[in-house]
Amino acid sequence: MRTRRPRPAPATRSALAGFRFPPDVIVLAVRWYLRFGLSYRDVEELLTERGVEVDHVTIYRWVQRFTLLLADAARPCRHAVGDRWQVDETYVKVAGRCRYVYRAMDQFGQVMDVFVSPRRHAGAARRFFRRAIDTTNITPVEVTTDQARLYPAVLEELLPAAWHRTDTPTTASSATMVG
Repeated sequence: MRTRRPRPAPATRSALAGFRFPPDVIVLAVRWYLRFGLSYRDVEELLTERGVEVDHVTIYRWVQRFTLLLADAARPCRHAVGDRWQVDETYVKVAGRCRYVYRAMDQFGQVMDVFVSPRRHAGAARRFFRRAIDTTNITPVEVTTDQARLYPAVLEELLPAAWHRTDTPTTASSATMVG
């Protein structure tokens, strides 16, 4: 009786396999676009200078397809989340509607969380802080915000031990008014 050999497991196929261009070229193009804020035509020009003829629409498709893959690959290389946070919010149009975008960064400049809300109120700030704390598993010891009236009550409720700073940048006009 013959024994059957187990078949070797199929090798996992790279997400970059099967494309006309080598994976190094694709990764480089997507990285340049994401890292340096270049346009697709700028990346096309840089690749052409290096002897790679590729259309800007192809670069666009690569960016759409591989951005999340590259972000996931880079995630283990990030710093551990710091315990000093800077929080800000801005008012932007998202899909034609005005929204508030809350953002938390740590002392290393890493964006830890982003939250979009239709209104700027204590409930939105509370949800933002809870989500940031739950996502990072870090309780900050220092939180720097602008002088919005809603932050002190929310931070006292959620982070009573954290030091709440409301630093405002000094401008030349305000410095001359004082002195």
